[in-house]
Formats: sequence, structure tokens, C-alpha cells
Amino acid sequence: MRILNFGSINLDHCYKVPHFVQAGQTLASFGLQVFIGGKGLNQSVAIARAGAKVSHAGAVGRDGGMALSLLQQEGVDISLIRTVSVPTGHAIIQIVPEGENAILLYGGANQVQTPEQIETALRGFSAGDLLVLQNEINSLDVLINTAHAQGMRLFFNPAPMAPTVRSLPLQKIECLIVNQTEAAALAGQATLPALIAAYPGTHILLTLGKKGAQYFDGHTTHTQPAFPVKAVDTTAAGDTFIGYFVAGIAQGLSPGELLCRAAKAAAISVTRPGAAPSIPYLSEVETFSF
Repeated sequence: MRILNFGSINLDHCYKVPHFVQAGQTLASFGLQVFIGGKGLNQSVAIARAGAKVSHAGAVGRDGGMALSLLQQEGVDISLIRTVSVPTGHAIIQIVPEGENAILLYGGANQVQTPEQIETALRGFSAGDLLVLQNEINSLDVLINTAHAQGMRLFFNPAPMAPTVRSLPLQKIECLIVNQTEAAALAGQATLPALIAAYPGTHILLTLGKKGAQYFDGHTTHTQPAFPVKAVDTTAAGDTFIGYFVAGIAQGLSPGELLCRAAKAAAISVTRPGAAPSIPYLSEVETFSF
């Protein structure tokens, strides 16, 4: 069983601020760090650090060398990533002292995926292989329809949430991965029963922040509490959880095992600054004491 993550690659500019900037306000930051990120890249790194093999497809600009190097260093297959003439996607992230964040995205190279690139990327994968998607790239409808026709198993995280998500062929998704905001936008309520009713036949992973997560595997609901830690930066917590979750699926873990491991990994990630750099390795997860 192979994993393909067709997703975004960003350069993240993280500003430490006393509070989130308000409309019409100029606010001085008291710290800046530049990290490699993007939900797609973060999730590929998390999958790799969880011990699973993953190929990443997508695009970067000529300024994307650092991101490609990071993926390659983590053992991610980067042969399906194109270098294009537009800049690499990037994010401007505000981080307040409590560790919460607000993010402004520029799509850049993430928004120039072509049908030809999609066909080439999916050609090397077979029925039963996993495809991981987020909502930071274009042509998601083509990806979903093509991969589903090939018999691939689709895992979709519709973040950042947008009205266009509802028009996608979501009935072809095996597992829908959402937080409470995304759940409310899709089902009218941020609850697992509402999501199950809205998307019958779909597996649902609902992440609940400090309250943990719930997973409906098509038959049974599994609940996983969060592990208590002092948060420094929550930027990649969701991506860490998702990457470890998908890796656990590919590795054949039971729902209880993969949820517990993903929750531990996410808890570790929020104790560190940045996106990809905050994602722990499996050895850290297995030895960390909460």
C-alpha cells in the first residue's frame, strides 16, 4: 500500500505579536522566523516521520529549493514536484503569546497544477493506494474523480475551508478529516453525528483541539482525548495529527492505536515553534512522557 500526497508547499513567515492585528491597525511584531510549511508539505513530513513511505506531488517556484531539500532529507519522494515560473506559495502567520495563530495564504505555485501533471502523478499508483489531499491546491475535482476511478483510497482535509468545497464530489472520499470549524461549514453543526448524517458511507475524523479527536470508521466511533501540554505554537498540530493518522492507516494499526499515536505526536508538536520543524519523529512519540 503506497501513499501519495498531492498538496501544497509554502514558505511560512511567522510573526510573534501581542494580539492578532485588527482592521486599520498597524501592529509591531517582536519576533520573526521563516519556516518551510504548507499543509501538504507538513503532512508529508509527518507521514515520513511516522515511519511510512510517501510521495509528494505539487509545484514550487524557483525559490522552493529549501522546501525540496527538506522533503528529500526526510525520505519523501519528490520526483512528482514541478518547478514553475510563479513564486512558491507562502503564508504570513501571526502567533500570539497563548500559542494560537492566524494565517494569511498566498497560493502561488500551489495554484498551477495541470491535468497533465495530475495524470502523470496518478499513473504510478494503483487501486488500494492512499491519496491525501488538502484545500490549498487547484484542480481538486480532477484529482478526486481521477483517483477514485483508479480505485485509490482518498483522504481529504478541506483546509482552509471555502464555499467551493461543498461542490466537490465528496461522496468519492473514503475519509473526511475536519476540525470543528470545517465540520460546521460542511454539516451545519460541529458534531460527529451531523457529519455522519451529511456524508453517509464516509469515514470521518473530527479533530477537537484541546478536547482530542473522534473517528468514525464506518461502523464504530472511537474517541481519543488530547494529551495535556503547554502550547507554544499550534501551527502544525492538525497536520501532524493527520500525517500520523494516515501513516497508521497504511501501517495497519487499529483505530485506537493510530489515534493515540497521532494525538501524542500532535501534543509534542505544539510545544515547539514552526510548522514542519515542530513535527516529531516516531522515536520521540514512542518515548515521550506526558
